[in-house]
Amino acid sequence: MEKKIPAFVRQYVQDAVEVFNSEEIGDSSKAYHVRFEGGYVYVDRDDGMGPWPVLRLGYTGDMADWELAIYKYSAEDYDPEESFFPGADLADGTIEGALRAGMKAYA
Repeated sequence: MEKKIPAFVRQYVQDAVEVFNSEEIGDSSKAYHVRFEGGYVYVDRDDGMGPWPVLRLGYTGDMADWELAIYKYSAEDYDPEESFFPGADLADGTIEGALRAGMKAYA
């Protein structure tokens, strides 16, 4: 059963992404953006050419244990089973780890 993401968790995610954009990307023309749907956080990256999908995080109820699904352009879908992609080793269940993995996967 899919858990709906509470408002305080949504705010935490948005804040974490803003800090990541500022501290780790640092280029104001490039940034991650999030959108929420049900129990998922969809993470898109905008590199100045428009946003494109990178990954999806599934809310488990534990802020340090998000389920990651990388976006596969070959299938045009998110794949929670895919674990062999550049940066997969950086995915540690945290939002920041997922963002780092996404950066490496789609550098």
